[in-house]
Amino acid sequence: MTRMLSLANLGKSLIVLSVFTSLSVMSNDVGKEVEYEVSITNVTKKQIFTPILAATHRSSVALFKVGKPASPQLATLAESGNPQPLATLLSANAKVMQVKTNPDVLLPGKTVKIRIKGNRIASRLSVAAMLIPTNDAFFAVNAIKLPFKKKVVVARAYDAGSEANDELCSNIPGPPSVCNGVGESPGTGGEGFVHVHSGIHGIADLKASEYDWKNPVAIIKIRRIK
Repeated sequence: MTRMLSLANLGKSLIVLSVFTSLSVMSNDVGKEVEYEVSITNVTKKQIFTPILAATHRSSVALFKVGKPASPQLATLAESGNPQPLATLLSANAKVMQVKTNPDVLLPGKTVKIRIKGNRIASRLSVAAMLIPTNDAFFAVNAIKLPFKKKVVVARAYDAGSEANDELCSNIPGPPSVCNGVGESPGTGGEGFVHVHSGIHGIADLKASEYDWKNPVAIIKIRRIK
C-alpha cells in the first residue's frame, strides 16, 4: 500500500514538473524575437508611394480606426508623405516592438523589402504610406497578424479625411513633373474621419484617366525568415 501511494505521489510530481516545464518554455518563447521580410509592391498605374512606415506591435495598437478621425501624425503622413511624426509616436509606445521606415519612394510596378522583428506578444504588423499625387490618400494594412511562415495580403487606399480632395496641385506635394505643392494643408477642410478612398475624379489638375485607381493598390507579402 505504501509503495502504491509513493508511485501515485511520484506521478503527481511528474505532472506538476511537466506543467511547470511547459510554462517555462512558453514564457521564454514569448520574448523570442522573430524576423520577418515584408515585401510591398505598388500595383497602381501612376501613383507613387512615399517612404513607407512599418511597425510590429501588440494587438491593442492600431494606426487608425475607420470612421474615426485620423491622428495628427497619421494626417501628416497622408498629406505630406512624411512618416517620421507617426514613427516617433509609435516608438514611444511600450506596446510597439519595432518601427522601420524605408527612405525611398516606391514607383508603380516596383517592390521594396523591409525586415522587421516581432514576437508572440508583438504579433501584429502595420504598414502605411501616402499616395502621390493625392490630397490625403494613404495605403495601409492595420494591425494584421504576423504569420507562422508566410502570408500575402492586399492593401487598399484610405482617405485620412483631414484635407479636402480638391485635386489642386497647389495642395499636393510631389515631384515637379506631377505636382509640387505644399504637403500639409491645415484648415482646408476634409471629411473628418478615415474612410476608403474614392480615387481621383479629374475635378482640377489631375486627370482621372492617368491617376485614378481601383482598390487594392498594394500587394504585401510577409515571410518569416528567422
